[in-house]
Amino acid sequence: MNLLVKSKREGRTMVELGAGVLEYVGFAAYRLTVGESLPVSAGDKELCLVLLSGRVSIKGEAPGQGGFQWENIGDRKSVFEDKSPFAVYLPPHSQAQITALSAAQVAVCAAPGDVTKNLSARLITPDSMKRSTRGKAANTRYVCDILPDTEPAHSLLVVEVRTPSGHSSSYPPHKHDQDDLPHESFLEETYYHQINPPQGFVFQRVYTDDRSIDQAMAVENNDLVTVPKGYHPVSVPYGYASYYLNVMAGPKRVWQFHNDPQHSWLLDL
Repeated sequence: MNLLVKSKREGRTMVELGAGVLEYVGFAAYRLTVGESLPVSAGDKELCLVLLSGRVSIKGEAPGQGGFQWENIGDRKSVFEDKSPFAVYLPPHSQAQITALSAAQVAVCAAPGDVTKNLSARLITPDSMKRSTRGKAANTRYVCDILPDTEPAHSLLVVEVRTPSGHSSSYPPHKHDQDDLPHESFLEETYYHQINPPQGFVFQRVYTDDRSIDQAMAVENNDLVTVPKGYHPVSVPYGYASYYLNVMAGPKRVWQFHNDPQHSWLLDL
């Protein structure tokens, strides 16, 4: 299984995870021109629409809720701005239409939904998102929790991370592929990458203890990396900055990770 999904330089779809590649996580990212609309249908999934950049209006219907509409949302020109995004949560069987009011980029994150939870479609505003700094020295990165496990959803966890030039991220290497709570949870994951300037690249490795998976990838702008299991660190070459949007989902909506014991000594530095 090739874990790297290459992006498309032209067209509305920037990158998309194929159906059935992962059991729990679905993902696609789109570029929209002014006035262009993108229809979205949740089906039996729950969705988190993340406005990466630009301004849009979103309207639609959700079961038991009727119509919803949010006009003229979005205020960042790039994912590398020091701002949190706007996002929208959609429960199963919702329908929505995203209309671009400027050039825009939108990510559609998907995971299994549960209609019995009776969750409503809702706008997630930047001021509701927790922002934090993780790591130290060349391991420093900046995190924004878009849809954490403290907010209502059935399966989805969504977070974005900016990593400065020359730094490492998701590091020391960690994994979450065992249903062994409270020590570790099983969560599949995708990494959607952007690079600044966009001609750059970052390196990401995905590997398991037994090396049944061991892939090291040069990841370019708008590429997607799938993490069905294993450790998954990212390294950013000097001169370029990294952004990635993480989508996680599994049988239990808990993020509990396990560091690679070979590299956990780095935490003591």
